[in-house]
Amino acid sequence: MKSLFILIDNLFQIYLWVVIINAVVNWLVVFNIINTSNSFIRSFIEISYTLTEPPLRIIRKVLPVIGSIDFSPVVLVLGLLFLRNIIFEFFAPHLF
Repeated sequence: MKSLFILIDNLFQIYLWVVIINAVVNWLVVFNIINTSNSFIRSFIEISYTLTEPPLRIIRKVLPVIGSIDFSPVVLVLGLLFLRNIIFEFFAPHLF
């Protein structure tokens, strides 16, 4: 049972890093630091977009736009951390 919770924790950590990397890459693309005509970069952006866009789209519908800054990745990261802590607090308090 402990290995199942460790797997869940690792999946949460990987997805959190994907969200953070996606936000940083999007900023680099906006500021023209990364060249999107490179096929590797374009495929990396498409994969990260496919993985992160569905939950970010839901958050963007609810979250009002503040200037031109997108706070949806921050809200998603905080929500995932909260969900992870709730899961481990209720189902496995003695493991972590």
